[in-house]
Amino acid sequence: MATEAANATTDAPRSPFERMGGHGVLRRITDRFYDLMDSDPAYAELRAMHAPDLSPMRASLPSFLAGWAGGPRDWFNANPGKCMVSMHSPFAIDNRTAGQWAEAMHRAIADTDVPDRDIASTMADVLANMARGMAKG
Repeated sequence: MATEAANATTDAPRSPFERMGGHGVLRRITDRFYDLMDSDPAYAELRAMHAPDLSPMRASLPSFLAGWAGGPRDWFNANPGKCMVSMHSPFAIDNRTAGQWAEAMHRAIADTDVPDRDIASTMADVLANMARGMAKG
């Protein structure tokens, strides 16, 4: 019976959070994303939409991504009833800045050592679609 329980645990599908490599990898992706936004002129319009100090965003985004990808839901528990779309509704996000966000996130994920490249690519595509879905024109 103990063997059956052990096999059920090892056969259980792993969450995207686990397949991505957990908090450490999501932190590295986030840091790379904000480093790109801060340093690459291709993201100047996107950077201008953010506060001068990106520290709060750097701290928050990995926690959001963790819960969104099936890991610990700390961000969602700390922000009940909030979602990324509603939190960004006050900003004038257009197709250009949404595209900059999507491209920077794709680059950040591609530049980060991720244990499961397939899930990383899928995550980049879904996040890009989410960003483009926030564009108001």
